[in-house]
Amino acid sequence: MVSLKREREIEVEDDDEVPVKVGRSHDTEDRRSRHCPYLDTINRSVLDFDFEKLCSISLSHINVYACLICGKYFQGRGLKSHAYTHSVQFTHHVFLNLHTLKFYCLPDNYEIIDSSLEDITYVLKPTFTKQHISSLDKQGKLYRAYDGTTYLPGIVGLNNIKANDYANVVLQALSNVPPLRNYFLEEENYRGIRRPPGDIMFLLVQRFGELMRKLWNPRNFKAHVSPHEMLQAVVLCSKKNFQITKQGDAVDFLSWFLNALHGALGGTKKKPSSITKVFQGSMRIFSKKLPHPDLPAEEKEALLLKEEYQEEMSESTFLYLTLDLPTAPLYKDEKEQLIIPQVPLFSILGKFNGLTEKEYKTYKENFLKRFQLTKLPPYLIFCIKRFTKNNFFVEKNPTIVNFPITNVDLREYLTEEAQVTEKNTTYDLVANVVHDGKPTEGAYRIHVLHHGTGKWYELQDLQVTDILPQMITLSEAYIQIWKRRESEDNENHTGA
Repeated sequence: MVSLKREREIEVEDDDEVPVKVGRSHDTEDRRSRHCPYLDTINRSVLDFDFEKLCSISLSHINVYACLICGKYFQGRGLKSHAYTHSVQFTHHVFLNLHTLKFYCLPDNYEIIDSSLEDITYVLKPTFTKQHISSLDKQGKLYRAYDGTTYLPGIVGLNNIKANDYANVVLQALSNVPPLRNYFLEEENYRGIRRPPGDIMFLLVQRFGELMRKLWNPRNFKAHVSPHEMLQAVVLCSKKNFQITKQGDAVDFLSWFLNALHGALGGTKKKPSSITKVFQGSMRIFSKKLPHPDLPAEEKEALLLKEEYQEEMSESTFLYLTLDLPTAPLYKDEKEQLIIPQVPLFSILGKFNGLTEKEYKTYKENFLKRFQLTKLPPYLIFCIKRFTKNNFFVEKNPTIVNFPITNVDLREYLTEEAQVTEKNTTYDLVANVVHDGKPTEGAYRIHVLHHGTGKWYELQDLQVTDILPQMITLSEAYIQIWKRRESEDNENHTGA
């Protein structure tokens, strides 16, 4: 009987809603709001809430507290709990419940209510008002982190845990697309979305929202963020197709991530989501089946008259456009150096002019296809196809794409009907992902435009440096995000 009573005491004590032990006659109000003499022992420089909320001993997610003196996570606060034991053993007294955001003093086990602790709860769970969000792109104010470094919210390094820079650059690119960022900064926008029981994909939405709020937090303790929890959700939801410990392809990740977010937000082919509203355009595809190349000429001509070999037209939506590079030359110049070819952006955009035909080979059949755009999205993503894969190895095309940073007009790639209906067809670059080095072991970096200052920055893992716009075009661009100029946009565009 005594042991059962003891167990009941510990259970109740671990429950945050009832911080007072059963059977004790302490004054409840006094227990809930006692002044804590240990607040000056809190060490903000060791606090890091970017990692998974797990007890460092039991590895449990349930009822986890952060020790605000050493930064470690422990479970529970009852008499036999890991947090209680830690407080007695190391005389660390101030703890924060990572779920309820309440502070407690252990081993005395009373709640601490003190306004001086609000900066800690804000770092753990930043919140943004509509007014704050609307001003993000109108100012370029530098903020000072607790560790003394200055930073621009949004232009923040992401930790490369082992080999996750391919995902970091995509997350940083998407965090600098204002309508998408604004949607995820306010948790109320997606909190009410209902998912089927057992569905894990919504975890991606939650983690991406948390990461977005950390990247744009003006009151950070440090000027970088670790995407640990976000990437764990990616590993889980992609069934380990994308990992933290193994280099991946940024385009493959971008494609999967956008489609996964779209589905998790309740989007379907017919029902839009915040992803499709920002990035989705549409095109016409003209497809014509080709006879087998080894057939005699007479047979080919006879087949071409059949209905199945006539050109068919279909409509399709897209979240990004794949731009094909011309084959890189194999010859060398007089100094035995491989020549790095260059190609204008408008040359590879010719794929979508409705006239250029491209052959596509499948296992059984060959097709000729033409493409023409019918609707342009507010933000247009280009993926430049640098890698070709076969059974043995991956080859990288080092061709440099020459592109202007502003004022790219895509009107000529629209159908005649769309040219009438689409008022704004001019785009400016806002993000540029670069791949350096060999195909399988290279590294990624990203150039992003800070809308408030009009300046460009280069981010590579934790490194953040400013960069001149004219230097951006000299890199091996892999993914680009372009923003459509709206009628009311002013004409002062940096880097023109």
